[in-house]
Amino acid sequence: MQRWNIIQYELMPELRNEVGALTPKLVKLVHILEWVRIEEFVSSTWGGCGRPEHDRGMLANAFVAKAVLGISTTVGLTERLAMDRALKRICGFSMWRKLPSEATFSRAFAEFAEAGLAERTHAALVKEMLGEQLIGHISRDGTAIEAREKPAKREKAPESTPAVAKKRGRPCKGEVREVKPGKLELQRGKSLTELLKELPRECDYGNKCNAQGYKNSWNGYKLHIDTTDCGVPVSALLSSASMHDSLAAMPLAMMTAERVTNCYDLMDAAYCSNVLREHSRSLGHVPLIDHNPRKGEKIEFTPSEAQRYKERSQAERMNASLKDDYGGRFVRVKGNSKVMSHLMFGMLALTANQLMRLLT
Repeated sequence: MQRWNIIQYELMPELRNEVGALTPKLVKLVHILEWVRIEEFVSSTWGGCGRPEHDRGMLANAFVAKAVLGISTTVGLTERLAMDRALKRICGFSMWRKLPSEATFSRAFAEFAEAGLAERTHAALVKEMLGEQLIGHISRDGTAIEAREKPAKREKAPESTPAVAKKRGRPCKGEVREVKPGKLELQRGKSLTELLKELPRECDYGNKCNAQGYKNSWNGYKLHIDTTDCGVPVSALLSSASMHDSLAAMPLAMMTAERVTNCYDLMDAAYCSNVLREHSRSLGHVPLIDHNPRKGEKIEFTPSEAQRYKERSQAERMNASLKDDYGGRFVRVKGNSKVMSHLMFGMLALTANQLMRLLT
């Protein structure tokens, strides 16, 4: 409340006296920038030789503003900054100096993506605001991210190692067949770093059934998010579009466990696996995973579990808000790191907005 009062009664009147009236979107941007303080996580790369670089903190603020204002391109961002004196001042740019060029914005964004600036800022914000709180439910889900780039070509298996045909039918008496472990079994016992390295990252084609049961196809990536029951995204991963949602469950759960403490893990039928249930219990959580009958008989939730499972609707709301209000539907960059950085700038703004609504 002290931070809120300072912004409302000290900072806002000064801005109005300097640049005039502020629109509701700009007022919202001021609050978000004050909450995230992304400039504190920016490190300068200038070594003292040549012309000094532009302040990276101002450029980082501009990319947060790009997500909040729904600007889809860097060209649109530079044009808006050139015309809007209030936005220029809020981001920290001098009123009397020339704005950085579009190329400077692009180079700065590449640096932010390589350094994981938005991801580090988001993790620090979540730990600061929710690290000491007890979270009731974490909803885990993946959403499609369409990209404007060519899908990566899949490598063909070498001709020297022909595939061994799988023997059909039941095994003979006394015959022992080798049972290969599944991908989830292979993830057991590995560290978070190892799990993240093994995830596919390249752009490719993906298919996923929507809430109505129809299959959607897209070219791009898949964003996996853990969301609290108060609508705050805690952690996120970006993988290839073709990767199954369940393969992101273990690394996501480990990332979330490092940031917050929760009681229940809510997942849909795509995560139905005893391996994931055991992993959730090993973290001290109670797994609530919708049962996938797989041509068998479906096991329904108990009435109390069904009531708790309704909290998973927060994941759908968060996905829709990220795409509709914070630039998740307009991906104009290429490469996993840049796409992730673009999405995380929007998620950072979304997280700050949800925390403001929760705590003020």
